[in-house]
Amino acid sequence: MLKTLKISFSLKNTYRVNGILYSLKQIPLIKRILPATLYRVRGLKIFANVLSLLWEIISVFLGKFLYFITMVVGFGLLYETVPADQVYLHILLFLTIIGAWMNTNIFNPTKDKYYAMILMRMDARKYTLVNYIYAILKVIVGFLPFSLWFGLDKGIPLWLCLLIPFSVAGVKMAVAAFELWDYKKRGLVYNENKLRKHLWILVGLLLAAAYGLSAAGIVVPGIVSAVLIVAFIPAGAVGLWEILHFSGYREINQQLLAQLTNQMDTIAQASQRQSQKMISTDTSITSKRKGFEYLNELFIKRHRKILWSSTKKITSICLFILLGVLLAFYLVPEMKEKTNELLMVFLPYFAFIMYAINRGTGFTRALFMNCDHSLLTYSFYKKPDMVLTLFRIRLREIMKINLPPALVIGAGLGVLLYASGGTDNPLNYVVLFVSILCMSMFFSVHYLTVYYLLQPYSVDAQVKSGTYQLVMSVTYFVCFYLMRVRMPTLVFGVMCIAFCVLYFIAACILIYRFAPKTFRLRG
Repeated sequence: MLKTLKISFSLKNTYRVNGILYSLKQIPLIKRILPATLYRVRGLKIFANVLSLLWEIISVFLGKFLYFITMVVGFGLLYETVPADQVYLHILLFLTIIGAWMNTNIFNPTKDKYYAMILMRMDARKYTLVNYIYAILKVIVGFLPFSLWFGLDKGIPLWLCLLIPFSVAGVKMAVAAFELWDYKKRGLVYNENKLRKHLWILVGLLLAAAYGLSAAGIVVPGIVSAVLIVAFIPAGAVGLWEILHFSGYREINQQLLAQLTNQMDTIAQASQRQSQKMISTDTSITSKRKGFEYLNELFIKRHRKILWSSTKKITSICLFILLGVLLAFYLVPEMKEKTNELLMVFLPYFAFIMYAINRGTGFTRALFMNCDHSLLTYSFYKKPDMVLTLFRIRLREIMKINLPPALVIGAGLGVLLYASGGTDNPLNYVVLFVSILCMSMFFSVHYLTVYYLLQPYSVDAQVKSGTYQLVMSVTYFVCFYLMRVRMPTLVFGVMCIAFCVLYFIAACILIYRFAPKTFRLRG
């Protein structure tokens, strides 16, 4: 078992190190000083190995911390009409069940499994069990400090805080064992990356129970939540017995990894084929415009399904949530006062929400795969005036795509402020609405600007730019930090509007000066 674990870790570490070295080579200021024989430099490989090991350690805790601070504690702050300890356990209970189905490890087809079990012909049972036990141990170790930290802060007994990590691991093992039993019975392999429709419905219902019931002031009693959480541990023990005695791991993984055969038919290629199906082939689609406006209008019309489908869904969800909160006001009038207080200081929180729902990544990927991938081979396409002109046209289009959910959220916040008691300063309504629109515009400008300045995609639509990934990571952490900021709506809103205007001006200057050199095809 230890030998299998060592080989498994070495395999993962090898392509992780190669990925780090490749990313270093993509950073503009660093790539000039790195040697051409980068992968043979011992010192750099040692450095990359150290980074890989650090990331392995950090990954054990970072995801769990973000999970608690946002999904459990973060949203729990919105429901102060019920006891904090009960809300904490209520949300944690339902999210734990969701996580057990959506993150099993056993039923997740990954490249390292393909390399190990298909190419290297390693013992599938040993490889699966060693990696699964390692993953479960990481769950327990990663959850333990934050279960204690946040649980004790919410008034949860110490003994229950200590048991929560084992409970999370237990329900994961129980679900994994159930799916193994189901495979033996029906021969159907569960794939956590392709959830069946009934499971998506279940996930939706559990999310509604976790957050919707809490918003209405209804939570599972603390003692019931504690009993269920503790009950997951023996259920996991039973599940572990099934996992350890299951013998068909090779058959399961062969089915799961079938999509990775035929010389690694990548996810990006599958995504490209899927997107091509959504592109309109209607030859009657045309435009009366000229130049880049003609090109842009044809692109938008032919790719309407790709560009607008997610926006329509997000807008519908935002509208549903707005109506749900208004209904909660009617059913639980006590919520109004606290909601009013939150709306007056919680505007920075929406920076993360607008970041999460922005369609910038999908828009730029569609642009590259179905337009720029071909046109970047022509020199005229990279002239400063041409680049800036097309940038402005595309910026207008991405703003249109991001506008519907921003309008619903901005107007919805104003409606909620009025319905929860209003404000003495009518300017707050305007600032709420305009600042949400500005956040949406900012992310539209930001994603398109970064795309033009760094152009991260390779010819097969894979992200190959380490600088791009770094910028996106910084963007995420800044937005995440803003969730913790409490500032008067009027002050933050005015600052947000001013920043967005300045950023737009700076983006146009940067695009004109640098994009003609940076907007290019990658190998």
